[in-house]
Amino acid sequence: MTEAVAKESTSLILPGLTGLLREAATSAQTFVAEARPAVKAAIAGADGKIDRKLADAQQHAVHGFGWYAAYAELMNQVAGWAERLEGEGRFGEIEALLAQLLFSEYAAQLIGGVPMNQGEIVRPAHLVTDRAVMNRLFSNGIMKLMVEGGTQGVKTRVAQRLAEARGRPTLEHTGLDETFEMIRDQFHAFAEEKVTPFAHDWHLKDELIPIELVQELGELGVFGLTIPEEYGGSGMGKTAMCVVSEELSRAWIGVGSLATRSEIAGELILTGGTQAQKQYWLPRIASAEILPTAVFTEPNTGSDLGSLRTRAVLEGDRYVVTGNKTWITHAARADVMTLLVRTDPATSDYRGLSMLLAPKPRGVEGDDFPADGMSGGEIGVIGYRGMKEYELGFDGFSVPKENLLGGAPGHGFKQLMATFESARIQTAARAVGVAQAALETGLSYALDRKQFGDAIFAFPRVHNKLAMMAAEIMGVRQLTYFAARQKDEGKRCDLEAGMAKLVAARVAWAAADNALQIHGGNGFAMEYAASRLLADARILNIFEGAGEIQAQVIARRLLEDGN
Repeated sequence: MTEAVAKESTSLILPGLTGLLREAATSAQTFVAEARPAVKAAIAGADGKIDRKLADAQQHAVHGFGWYAAYAELMNQVAGWAERLEGEGRFGEIEALLAQLLFSEYAAQLIGGVPMNQGEIVRPAHLVTDRAVMNRLFSNGIMKLMVEGGTQGVKTRVAQRLAEARGRPTLEHTGLDETFEMIRDQFHAFAEEKVTPFAHDWHLKDELIPIELVQELGELGVFGLTIPEEYGGSGMGKTAMCVVSEELSRAWIGVGSLATRSEIAGELILTGGTQAQKQYWLPRIASAEILPTAVFTEPNTGSDLGSLRTRAVLEGDRYVVTGNKTWITHAARADVMTLLVRTDPATSDYRGLSMLLAPKPRGVEGDDFPADGMSGGEIGVIGYRGMKEYELGFDGFSVPKENLLGGAPGHGFKQLMATFESARIQTAARAVGVAQAALETGLSYALDRKQFGDAIFAFPRVHNKLAMMAAEIMGVRQLTYFAARQKDEGKRCDLEAGMAKLVAARVAWAAADNALQIHGGNGFAMEYAASRLLADARILNIFEGAGEIQAQVIARRLLEDGN
């Protein structure tokens, strides 16, 4: 770096930055806290409790409140990250510039409107009309960061740093300890050798991920990462899961998602299984001897799992299953299904549901589902390939009685809910990985592509996109790690996990969309990885709780607290 550039870049960092970040984050959190009574009053019944019909009628405000709360928590986590790094003497130029750029943009959105998606913007006036509450968003910290934190000079300098390290300076100081960074390095190297060079070809061919790669990941411990050591796993917790999922998803989301069903099955059995079920299933799942699949969704239920109809009738020592499921990932290759069924036909809600650990033979060439009483067909998809999606039909399919999870019927929904925190944390990590891939792909193309005598990277409308990608990735990475730490410490984290998943999914989509835009017409060509990243990113706002459901869950949790 030349002396002139060094002087310019130093002057770009606002004096007392960590203090400004903390003040802005506190102002955002205060606004959320003070807007809460107004939002709740708009959807409360005569008894002061939330009225579901009113809440549905006011979805824009309710979901918007969830988005504002997620932004405030993300800002809180980034401010805390900056403070910790500063205390350690590691809050350097790139960390400072990314933080103030992110806060500049998010401060402007808090005031002008937060995009819940491309066509729905929630604004402060949709939540509260009290000017004193709105004025919380006009604090000195928010205003200074909004006006001065994201100048063109800041964006250009961030882009320069990205170019120097080909997109990786966002990973210089993540706040994780050396063990996690060693895990990152290991899986980054593995992915660069075994996944990245082949991912796009696998995607275009729309074939199953090579089983040899699945076996290698099993040997590396990916499928038993969070399973306790006493059951054959590594017992490393959710933060390690985030790091591994992020790096593998950066190479290809299909590979980064291979362990998702093992994670769900492991959590189901750990939290709800009998001791015998734990001893039998967990070591086999951890070693990848057994590949699970999650069989929950039905054609007409979607997110309303409580109304599912697939039934299981106990006949002697076996449950006989009848019904239909859809959007079942990796179903043909799986050896066991975590199968959510209705065991009490007199019920029509979540109270009559049970979870079965349903063994099935692995599919073979020409016969994906050779099990008696079971059939299936593939659902073609535009992205998230490598494991394939299926519709399943059950007609007389049987499961041993001892494979009822926990040994008692009627607990299936509660057992499933216990897995949602981990599943959403992992989905947020996958989203961070996809976003990181989009950043690196867009950056590489921008540096190599020449137009009008220069690399297109030189144009501000190009490198500004890359700078903002990096800033948002840094933010959602911190929010995701926070949720994982909460889980690892045994704390309730459904709120934090939901916030991480909600924002990370949108960040991944924005990053992929901008990476494609940087490619111009080439990005629309299937031969370029940018087209795959866009298709892969789109699913993240749908599965593990669609964005609308996620925002509603966050808002209802906050609004119901204290009832």
